[in-house]
Amino acid sequence: MVAFREDPPFGWEIEDNVLSDWLPFLIYALFAAAIPASMLLFSFVFATRPTTRTKQRTLPFESGVSQDAPGLERRFTVSFYLTAMLFILFDIEIVFLYPLAVQLNALGWFGFVEFLVFVVILAVAYVYIWRKGALEWR
Repeated sequence: MVAFREDPPFGWEIEDNVLSDWLPFLIYALFAAAIPASMLLFSFVFATRPTTRTKQRTLPFESGVSQDAPGLERRFTVSFYLTAMLFILFDIEIVFLYPLAVQLNALGWFGFVEFLVFVVILAVAYVYIWRKGALEWR
């Protein structure tokens, strides 16, 4: 940074704080890039290839379903779809919990009560589906 004999021009003193303001974001971005990069690297480094050719390996495979696999006419059970919907439901709750948890201090007691009401509703729903047996895989 350039040293001034008198006061720096208007706005130049803000530049000193830019890195300190962006440092947490940069650290987060490095972790966000390092995790998938390490997964890709490890998948190549520790990959093992089977030595024998089997009929299963030559079948086309797309979106988790083999096209010509024997037994394909078998349908998925309702519990498969129910488990998928429950996963989506309880996964989406994080979208609502995270902003509320971040702003909980600013919202005060009102935010805390709203947070507790939301968590209680989710807990009641979780206990309900648990008691109904929706989480048991058959």
